[in-house]
Amino acid sequence: MGTLLVTGGAGFIGSNFVHHVVAHTDHRVIVLDKLTYAGNRASLAGLPEDRVELVVGDIADAGLVDELFGRVDAVVHYAAESHNDNSLNDPRPFLDTNIIGTYTLLEAARRHGRRLHHISTDEVYGDLELDDPARFTESTPYNPSSPYSSTKAGSDLLVRAWVRSFGVQATISNCSNNYGPYQHVEKFIPRQITNVLRGVRPKLYGAGENVRDWIHADDHSSAVLTILERGEIGQTYLIGADGEKNNKDVVELILTLMGQDADAYDHVTDRPGHDLRYAIDSTKLRTGLGWTPQYRDFEAGLAATIDWYRENEAWWAPSKDGVEAFYASKGQ
Repeated sequence: MGTLLVTGGAGFIGSNFVHHVVAHTDHRVIVLDKLTYAGNRASLAGLPEDRVELVVGDIADAGLVDELFGRVDAVVHYAAESHNDNSLNDPRPFLDTNIIGTYTLLEAARRHGRRLHHISTDEVYGDLELDDPARFTESTPYNPSSPYSSTKAGSDLLVRAWVRSFGVQATISNCSNNYGPYQHVEKFIPRQITNVLRGVRPKLYGAGENVRDWIHADDHSSAVLTILERGEIGQTYLIGADGEKNNKDVVELILTLMGQDADAYDHVTDRPGHDLRYAIDSTKLRTGLGWTPQYRDFEAGLAATIDWYRENEAWWAPSKDGVEAFYASKGQ
């Protein structure tokens, strides 16, 4: 795999993967990104120009996708509309990107015979009760609850169908909630960090009892590279780092790490249909492919993330005011 095509590589998780590939392999990378609000050229700043090329375009553009597939050896598909609140406000872009975009890539992979890895989310499985000891596995039935998670579930099923019907050389991974550098300030952890940095009290949906299984973006990147290199075609792998925390605990830890009182936050209107708990069982990935996470201490990973946002205000400040105005209009 001399050259990788990374769709959505200027977004949060995709850009972290590009940095990881440059640091840990000899591959060249072509990034295909539409540069919507969630994509940022600055997330690729400093990477060697002889190894990383940015192509601005849409994954639903069949002609462009076909041309790029002819230049690469394998494809990692991160590009997606991914924010639940946005999917509740306007579902259509989620259909265009997550369904039609994925279909376009699969057809190109079919024509060119290219290896493809599809990035998905644990949200396709719905949610678990707060006191349920179970965790999601690769055999958990799909039960999506939002336009975002339902379109991601649909894209997963397209990949499975193209593997079985047309022999496309593809794998899928479903990952738990990511945190780390380059994450848009609309998301939960960077929103609270940047609020504190601006002297604004963090915001907590409802009672904050909702549980997420947090993983640092570096660990997600290493898992994806492992699957790309050693994963079995047609298989799905769940990626998680045993990082279950409820939102209340996360907000309070952010405040504590930033030298504030742990209760210095405000409760705001809860999100409609807010899933209760996600939890990942990554046994198949760990035992079958030998992957292990490096960030096993959530507090240490969160502290490093806080430092990154403190040191990179020029990266996140341009979008901060618009995000807060949007949330204020919804009472959140």
